[in-house]
Amino acid sequence: MKPAKLQAFTPLFYLVWSDDLLTQKEFSTLKEFINSLNVLSQEEKEYLLSKVDISNPPSRNELTQWKLDIEKSIQDKSSIKSIFDIAEALSGSDLDLTPIESDFIKLENDLGILGEEALQNFKTKADSFTANSHTTSNFDIQKITEFLDGKEAPIIKKVKSVISRPEFAYETSTDINVFRQTVYNWCKILADENLGNMAYPKEYGGGGNVEDYFAIMETLSYHDLSLVIKFGVQFGLWGMSVQSLGTEKHYAKYLKDIGSLKLPGCFAMTETHHGSNVKGLETTATYNHSDQTFTIHTPNKNAQKEYIGNAAVHGQMATVFAKLVIDDHDYGVNAFVVPLRDTDGNTVKGVTIGDCGHKMGLNGVDNGTISFDNVVIPKENMLDRFASVNDKGEFESPIPSDNRRFFTMLGTLVGGRIGIPRSALAAAKSGLTIAIRYSDQRRQFGPEGGSEVPILNYRMHQRRLLPHLAKTYAVHFALQYLTKRFLNKKEEEMQEIEALAAGMKSYSTWSTRDILQECREACGGKGYLSENRIDALKNDTEIYTTFEGDNTVLMQLVAKNRLSEFRKSFGEMGSLGIINYVYENAKTAITEKNPIATRRTDDEHLLDKEFHLQAFVHREKTILASAARRIKKLVDGGLEAYDAFNVVQHQMIDVAQAYLERIVLEQFQEAVKTIEDENSKQILTKLYQLYALSQIEKNKAWYLEDGYMEAVKTKAVRKIVNQLCWDIRPDAVALVNAFDIPESCLAAPIAV
Repeated sequence: MKPAKLQAFTPLFYLVWSDDLLTQKEFSTLKEFINSLNVLSQEEKEYLLSKVDISNPPSRNELTQWKLDIEKSIQDKSSIKSIFDIAEALSGSDLDLTPIESDFIKLENDLGILGEEALQNFKTKADSFTANSHTTSNFDIQKITEFLDGKEAPIIKKVKSVISRPEFAYETSTDINVFRQTVYNWCKILADENLGNMAYPKEYGGGGNVEDYFAIMETLSYHDLSLVIKFGVQFGLWGMSVQSLGTEKHYAKYLKDIGSLKLPGCFAMTETHHGSNVKGLETTATYNHSDQTFTIHTPNKNAQKEYIGNAAVHGQMATVFAKLVIDDHDYGVNAFVVPLRDTDGNTVKGVTIGDCGHKMGLNGVDNGTISFDNVVIPKENMLDRFASVNDKGEFESPIPSDNRRFFTMLGTLVGGRIGIPRSALAAAKSGLTIAIRYSDQRRQFGPEGGSEVPILNYRMHQRRLLPHLAKTYAVHFALQYLTKRFLNKKEEEMQEIEALAAGMKSYSTWSTRDILQECREACGGKGYLSENRIDALKNDTEIYTTFEGDNTVLMQLVAKNRLSEFRKSFGEMGSLGIINYVYENAKTAITEKNPIATRRTDDEHLLDKEFHLQAFVHREKTILASAARRIKKLVDGGLEAYDAFNVVQHQMIDVAQAYLERIVLEQFQEAVKTIEDENSKQILTKLYQLYALSQIEKNKAWYLEDGYMEAVKTKAVRKIVNQLCWDIRPDAVALVNAFDIPESCLAAPIAV
């Protein structure tokens, strides 16, 4: 019979024998501890030693009894912080353990028994806060949906209604010919609903509403992404190139038929050897004085148009980008409407079309190659808004500078760099909805004696998905801002807007790529099954990082724009200008870098939007000034500017990234300010804080290097990111449901 006061040692016995990984050395450590206890008699020591004899393990019933004794003795679980606390509770007044407290705690450490971890052995399901966390909705989901949709809600509802019809059931055939035809049929339905021509002027059969067109593109992206790209090529790239680069005669001739899909077409810019470098295109359009025509010609195999959507099967005409040549003089790249096929689908003379075949994704889009062998087109087929050939055969343009004319022409096509990131955003929303709904239902592991818990309750799973959810909301508001800037553009703002569009295209599509990878992994084997759609979302959006401009190239464009803005502020990048720039734009850094601020870790400060904005602005300005300083030093040292930019390319990407993060943060802040419903504001504020702090955490190495924060502060940021994930978890399902994605589009069995 065990003496009553020796009850105190029961938790040690239980933990030793319930842990089958305990080593011989640890048993020896425990025996040494018992022998060292002067408060016990020899007889009591021998009793305790008998309970840690490897050759005489306790019975299963004895182990169970020990556990029951422990659980009965610790009614108030909140006061129990260590095994010593349990020992005291068990001993009651029979034994004063105070003299051996330090020895007891040392033993816990020597045995590798961590108090919090060990306590989980004695907590039932009812006591587990992890098990008790569950899904609720602390806000009106519909109000957040309305807030996200804004004034575009009517057109969004219409598109969702159309793509929820039975004829939009997903195509499951792996035959790309069947898939391509299905996607074409879907486009025809959308055209019949007057959704394709939404951006065209009303006098040419259109809706005259570019903002609605972007909302249509984003909403269609909840369905099949091949449909979105086919739709975007036909009505966006092909139709909008005619509208943006052509004049009245082109509108009257083509726009109505493009909008109804009576005239399927292509946007033929990219060549085999010249992807992003449009200036380097080799296809020629030579003017013929004798009959006032152009001859379109592909001079070599590497000059063929490649990866052209709509080319392989359906395209009848194309906007072809080619070098205009008059009397052997090259007038640079211009755009021409060139026929490809007749209405029966037969290729016209001189045109050779190839099929790009099966791709990693988007196999419902008929990408192809196009070559021209001296194809003659009439003079009026030149899209002549910015350049033309007059009746005398002379080149004319309202823009005297060749460079400016080229960039003005490309600038009219910036709409594609708004449509693609918005489409990517919708794909990220779909992936997160599937993954978060699944992780709220999927149960695995749990407290001893309790049932399994949803994997969304686990901190690491929250860490994997919820910062991405916050970022997706952030990108939503930033893309709304970009769209408004584009729709209300002024001539003097165009360069900045083009750079912002290029940057947000990169930011959104890279974000979607990373989000969908995490969603796939977070859904385990289920995420690998095609029926759950994450594979299609992943594969289809892979190319988003490349088309409409390779992301890395676009980010360099953004950085160069930031440097040109820098020059505008301070003229030449002299040392004094750089110093003034840093001083004027980072005055807050002087106070922020004092020892109190760099170490400040209270929640009020870390959750403060002013702290977030100052941290983002400081990083942006410092990186920009650093890049400017480095380029100046390289150029002063004798390097050509071209070489200097090449040396600092990696830093240029940092410049662009910091600028975009600041823009996204500001727009999230602005959005939260405007929401009126208090419950919605509360949850969106938490999401905003999670976005801000998870970005600071991601960039903590930079902040530490710069001295803007000390380790104690970045550790506190990490802790509060964890807490925000935990606080947002109950509302996570409601937050993805607020995207209001049609169930027929989600179509993932695990997301029901």
